[in-house]
Amino acid sequence: MLITTTNTVEGKKIVKYIGLVTGETIIGANIFKDLFAGLRDIVGGRAGSYEQVLREGKNTAVNEMQQYAAAMGANAVIGVDLDYETVGSGGSMLMVTASGTAVILEDIPNY
Repeated sequence: MLITTTNTVEGKKIVKYIGLVTGETIIGANIFKDLFAGLRDIVGGRAGSYEQVLREGKNTAVNEMQQYAAAMGANAVIGVDLDYETVGSGGSMLMVTASGTAVILEDIPNY
């Protein structure tokens, strides 16, 4: 399924707008990730464990949105937006949401 942040797909006509689709996930970072990220704050560098949590959250939210769109008969999702927020006591959890518009494009097979 085609997933794009743009509102159109170059060279393709949108045959039908199906509607809004979303995917959400909330992921907790554990104490070990917090500890090692804190050390990174002191010595500098990238916090790979948090980057992995961000990637996992994004992938889960986008996959859920894609499954929802496919169930509605779409073959693409356009105008996709990703949002990240911290939730929970002390911001200990990461919420990732993906939203877009499910559409049917001409000449693209349904999945």
